[in-house]
Parts: sequence; structure tokens; C-alpha cells
Amino acid sequence: MPENRDTRRRFLAAGAAAPFIRTARAAQARPNIVFLMPDQLRYHTVGCLGNNEVQTPHIDRLAADGLTLPNTFANTPVCCPARAVLLTGQYAHRNGMVANDLRLREDGVSFARELAGAGYRTAFVGKWHLDGGQRTPGFVPPGERRQGFEWWAGNQCSHQHFKNWYFRDTPEQILLDTFETEGYSRVACDYLRQSREDRRPFYLTVQWGPPHDPYKAPEEYRRRYDAAKLTMRPNWREDGRGTTREDIAHYYAMTTAVDDGVGMVLKTLDELGLAENTIVLFASDHGDMMGSQGLRLKRKPWEESIRVPGIIRWPARLKPGSRSDAFFTHVDFAPTLLGMAGVPVPRAMQGANLAPPLLEGKGRAPEEAFFQIFGPYNAGGVAAGWRGVRTRRHMYARYREKPWVLYDLDKDPYQQRNLAGEASAAPLVKDMEARLARWMKQTGDSWNFNWTHPVEDRGRLYRHRLFRTVDEYLEWAKAHPDLDGG
Repeated sequence: MPENRDTRRRFLAAGAAAPFIRTARAAQARPNIVFLMPDQLRYHTVGCLGNNEVQTPHIDRLAADGLTLPNTFANTPVCCPARAVLLTGQYAHRNGMVANDLRLREDGVSFARELAGAGYRTAFVGKWHLDGGQRTPGFVPPGERRQGFEWWAGNQCSHQHFKNWYFRDTPEQILLDTFETEGYSRVACDYLRQSREDRRPFYLTVQWGPPHDPYKAPEEYRRRYDAAKLTMRPNWREDGRGTTREDIAHYYAMTTAVDDGVGMVLKTLDELGLAENTIVLFASDHGDMMGSQGLRLKRKPWEESIRVPGIIRWPARLKPGSRSDAFFTHVDFAPTLLGMAGVPVPRAMQGANLAPPLLEGKGRAPEEAFFQIFGPYNAGGVAAGWRGVRTRRHMYARYREKPWVLYDLDKDPYQQRNLAGEASAAPLVKDMEARLARWMKQTGDSWNFNWTHPVEDRGRLYRHRLFRTVDEYLEWAKAHPDLDGG
């Protein structure tokens, strides 16, 4: 849809407290919900979010037709913990997913289960990564381990983007005959077409694997990008430990493939006449350093790791091209969508329900974000667990023993001057320490939830058997030192 001058002006209008309601077309029935989530897509690799070198016309259209939340963050920026936070509306220490490849508790709160209890059909397509144990082949049987999803087309965790597979309700592998983004998008669109036969509202989530590494895109997408001509972020370094220009070109190309998948889903909603009363949320589980700070992957307190896209379209209730500066973190996703759907938010959920401020301009929206990583990951350059807090202007993170990083994001948006050790910043460190202490107390967090053994390295938590907690693994490792690997 072409963006006219009035739409562009609305898109640039800021203010978390501004009402976005479209009263003339307010929905009478509960809305459908579609959550579109690529894996490891950082905020800085989307056209409408400021990167004019990446081709994302369908995501751009979604933003032009909906609400953009530029302060969208991953509370625990690594795959399994992030997905658990999104599904439960609880911080990782509360839902138990403090490391990659554990199994999420079946008896906990679940966003999908709450919707199902309110009469929604619930459908999952793509990468699950909440079942623990060996990643492949990745069959998750029907029942409690699916956390409230009744319709299923996914696998536990596979990054074979070109020849991936999924399961329905039996262990029979169903091969995707094309690049994963197109294959899973086709499956999702088929589900939407089936939805015309059922009057109940639906919740559909599509969770693609790309642009997660390995960085390899189909040639038809890769040839759109000249690696030598791409603009690198000012904090990018190619020193052998980070990410090459060629990797970034493939990452951009995979992002464009994701964008085409978004376009397929949006087109199907339009064709079926479902767009008006369907909430579409586009976000990611975490970002990717891609060589910024000379580092790779995630689990880190820098913007490239913690900041993700956040776009919501709901034509019946949200003005096109609007924008909110409210902080919208993963823990808020479930309670906010439940609030928008008119479904009660369980007391067990810790996140904020942003439906009142976003839809009606009522109440206060969060203005800070809280972050948690619980242990080291040597392969990704993470030395130990850390906690952090981000305000509109500052980002602060510390290890248990000492402060780590502090940045003034107004003066230093690429986080190149660490103020944590500067005497002149001592009052600011004290203020950020107080904020962090309040977050830890408010959420029930403790440094005692940290672990120090490198349990996430070398596939320790998924190579041999299922583990539900890090402590369970450590007990097993004591009895099997030859299998632990050090």
C-alpha cells in the first residue's frame, strides 16, 4: 500500500501515552491473533526501522498499516529462554528456562493455553525449541508438551534451512521442498484457509528459523546484495571473531526471504477477509551481534543483541502509521495480547498489559527494560551470567561481582564508550544499580539462580538426554565425567 503524506506524518508521531483507537471501526468480536517471529532478527535489519539497504517491503507495509514500538526488547536474549518468556509472560527464573535446551515445565502458565480456554483455536508452525533433549529429529507429541497448541506443524530445533522438516501429530517427518521461510509460510497459509470452516477466533504463530546462522540464503535472494557495498555499523569489526561482510549479505538476504513469508501470510489474510479484525504482531526472539563490538551471536547487553523489531497491526483498533515509545519487552507480549483479546490475564504472568495505553491512552506504559543471562557461553564470548537495565537514555549491565558496561545512548548510540569504570560516572552507576536492584526484588530474581559450569557449550544439555534444570544436568555430569566434556 503506498504511504501517503498523512500516513507518514502519523507514523513519525511519538508518545507512549497517545491514544491509537479507531472508534468508528472498533471490533465487536474477539480478534484473531497472528504472531510472526523469525529467529535471531535484530532491530537494525529491517527497512522501516532505519536500514535502507535491506529489502523488507512487506514488513514495511505492516508498519505503515499499524503501530511501531521501537523500544521492543528481549529480556533474556537467547533462544529457549526468550521463547519461554514469550509463551509464559514470566521472566526466565520464574518459568525455569534459564538455559538453552531445557524442557519448559508442562504445568506452568501458557499464553496458548489461556487462549484455548477462552475459546480460541491455537496453531503452531515452525521452530519450537522448548521441549528439551536431543534437537533432532524433533518430534513433539500431542498433549501437555505442546503447551496449549491444538494444531501443530513444527519441530523442536533444526537449522537446516534448505531441507528442513516438520511433524504433525505422528513421528512421520514431512519434508519442506523449498527454503524454510517459504515452506512454513505455505503451511501457515493453508491453516488460515482452513479457518473459514470454523467460526472460533484463532491464534496462529509462525516461527521461522532464518535468519539464524548458518548464514546461507538462496541464491535468488543472495544476489540482491553486494557484500562489498554494504554499510557496516560504526561499531562493527572484522577481526576473525565476529562476522564477515559475506555473512551479513546472507543475513540480509535471509531477512528478505522472511519478508516474503510475511507477505504470503498478509496476502492470505486479505484474500480471506480476515485482516480487519486480526492482530498481527511481528517480532523476534533476540538479535545478532553480526560483528558489532567485534562479537557474534547473542546473550549480550548490547543493542544488536537485546533490541528486536516490534510491530502490531490491528486495522479495527489501531491507526495506521502510529508509533509508541513505550517499552515493550518479551514478558509483556502475552499479557498485552490477552488484554487486546479481552481475555483475563493470569496473576502468574509477570509482564505488563499494554493494551490500555496502546489502545485507549489509559494508564502508564513501562519506561525501562530488565535483562537476565544466567551463565557463561564460551563459544559466544559470554564470560558469566549478568543482569541489566535499560532506560530511555542509558544501558547498564553488571556481573554478580562487579559492574560491566554503562552507556549513554543519547551521546553514544553505538555503545563505543564504556562509562562503568569512569570516576565521573559514579553517581550514574549508583542510580542504575538502584534501578537494577529494584527490578531484581520486584521480579523475585537472585544471583543464586546463576550457574558457572559451561553447560550451554558443546551441546551438553541436549547431546545425551533430556534435562529439566541445570542442577539436574550437573548431578548427571558428576556421575558421567567422561561424557560431560570438561
